[in-house]
Amino acid sequence: MSARDRVARRIAMKQRGFRQIQMWVPDARTEEFKREAQRQTRAVAASDRAGDDQDFIEQIPEDWPE
Repeated sequence: MSARDRVARRIAMKQRGFRQIQMWVPDARTEEFKREAQRQTRAVAASDRAGDDQDFIEQIPEDWPE
């Protein structure tokens, strides 16, 4: 994407009522992140409330507006 395209997108998003922010998030590409995600996934799967958790996830809409 060219710089011109990025600027146009930022302008369009601002006109739609959005504002740009910058934030730091964990790097999902690292082995440490992958291990922790797997650990948490196994913990949820082993929970006696795993069905409740899955029901909650399935209620989240799949089609996100752009």
